[in-house]
Amino acid sequence: MIDSVSIKTGALADPRASELDQLKAAAKQFEAIFTRQMLKSMRDAKLSDDDLFGSDATDTFREMQHGNLADQLAEKGALGIADLLVRQFEARVSKTVPAGSSPQAGTTGGRAG
Repeated sequence: MIDSVSIKTGALADPRASELDQLKAAAKQFEAIFTRQMLKSMRDAKLSDDDLFGSDATDTFREMQHGNLADQLAEKGALGIADLLVRQFEARVSKTVPAGSSPQAGTTGGRAG
């Protein structure tokens, strides 16, 4: 039987990391995956069919090269997708609930009368 593969690395794998650090790490991973897919789509849309040195080995090398490029771009924040995701979800992650109260305490949805 095949064991499951975990993509949790860095802050995602550290149980002591704050939720904000985990959000930042997940956002960077999302940016890398998004960039990888974008590069793959561009690679698949060959504008020319007369590639003199085209082969399966060359295609595999280009795929690995683009994957590495996507990881580097995401790590540097070149596209800014991760930053936008962190800004969008930061308020939800950094909300703290006072001790002894539930998140929905005090909200009844109507007037007490």
